[in-house]
Amino acid sequence: MTEQIRAFIEGGCKDYVGCSVYPRSLHENGDCVCFAADFGDKDVIIGSNNCGFKGEELTAGGKSWVIGEQTHANAVVLRALFPFTAPCSVLKKDRTAGVGDRLGIATTGHIRVFEDYDAYPILAQQSIRELNLTGRTFDDVLDCVTFAVFRENFTRGFGADGDHVKTPEEVEYAIKSGYTMITLDCSEHIRNDVLSLSFEEVKAQYKPNKELEEKYLGKTFEVEGHKITFDEDSFMRMSLIYNEAIEFAVSIYNRFFAGKEDALDFEISIDETATPTEPAQHFYVASELIARGVVPATVAPRFCGEFQKGIDYIGDLSQFAEEFSVHAAIARKFGYKISVHSGSDKFSVFETVGKYSQGRFHLKTAGTNWLEAMKIVAIHNPDLYRRVHKYALNTAFAEARKYYHVTTDLTKIPDVDTLSDAELPDLFKNNDSRQLIHITYGLILTNPEFRSELFNTWREYREEYAEAVHQHIGRHLQMIYNGFQA
Repeated sequence: MTEQIRAFIEGGCKDYVGCSVYPRSLHENGDCVCFAADFGDKDVIIGSNNCGFKGEELTAGGKSWVIGEQTHANAVVLRALFPFTAPCSVLKKDRTAGVGDRLGIATTGHIRVFEDYDAYPILAQQSIRELNLTGRTFDDVLDCVTFAVFRENFTRGFGADGDHVKTPEEVEYAIKSGYTMITLDCSEHIRNDVLSLSFEEVKAQYKPNKELEEKYLGKTFEVEGHKITFDEDSFMRMSLIYNEAIEFAVSIYNRFFAGKEDALDFEISIDETATPTEPAQHFYVASELIARGVVPATVAPRFCGEFQKGIDYIGDLSQFAEEFSVHAAIARKFGYKISVHSGSDKFSVFETVGKYSQGRFHLKTAGTNWLEAMKIVAIHNPDLYRRVHKYALNTAFAEARKYYHVTTDLTKIPDVDTLSDAELPDLFKNNDSRQLIHITYGLILTNPEFRSELFNTWREYREEYAEAVHQHIGRHLQMIYNGFQA
């Protein structure tokens, strides 16, 4: 392999025939020349020795070169040399989509999607929960994206999201790792018990606030023709449910974001709750955040119906359209975009999202890329897939479901021993089977019995995987675009 690289360099870095260099990766910065190359079982970064990479030295073409591993140190050098490989603030663009990659190998496919559409990507997107389950770090997630963006010469810009962080320490960790977006998960400050309380119990727990009562109680607000009213019961309940979350969001914003809005994107998530966010509750939260000086780029309510992992929307589509139209109008009134979380595979609502958001939205996907990867395993390494599937079913699922809300019925999943190899990919058309594999990713990926063989399979079929991701995530955007381009 080194001889191929030597021949490539000595040919003036022009002839790709017989050389495993990624054609789009050749870049120059002054006297520094560098590119990415395929070394069979891994990719490397190769640069003239004045670029600053660390690695094995090579002399060719009358110059000294360095063959560097895809390490964090080399990613830092790459981001300094070529700023397009570093994340930037993109959430204020009209259309954005987060495409989390739990494996560090999906970015090539993601880039193809965003070369087809004008939405801006959040290519590095990972929650603390996902980091813990996969044994990764924020640095690792971002570095994988940096190398892929360089390799594919994607220069339009991308964001990096510290997703569903819940504490000041987690926010600081993501920002120090270079992340340009924070999704603040307020769920631990939202009371889920209030809706089950009687009116008398609510009155007993409610702390009077004359200023807020004069502002909302008995008032009706009109937003793009939608009337939003606050009677005594609903006002007291929403105060109990959301006031602590509002205070928490204000404190985080003032500590980390105030005055830095051009460089850092702030998303507020109130979607990880037991009950949907009613439009009046969304209005109240938004109004109070804005009144306190918070400038969110996006807010993610908990919509009606079920946004379960890896499967289509479950619920009344008419109700969703009616309520989403109000949520989107509220977002416009207060100057931010509406955000749709757990957006993987929610095909039945995408046109509604596009229509009522008027083409201004943030969509968040993640696990569906993992499912596409496992489908590749089912197609090309059926024996491995069978072993992983049985492990997920018999061992991992009981543990994994502690972290996710799913209604998976394991009895509806076909017995893999009764299926031919050719029938295994059809398991990904079965909602229960999809959720089985979807939520057990952490235990599967950290199991040494599977990990190396999985990544070897994905490496061998990486082009097929990239195109599968391209087509699958592309379908998400195409359906949303249909809603506002029709």
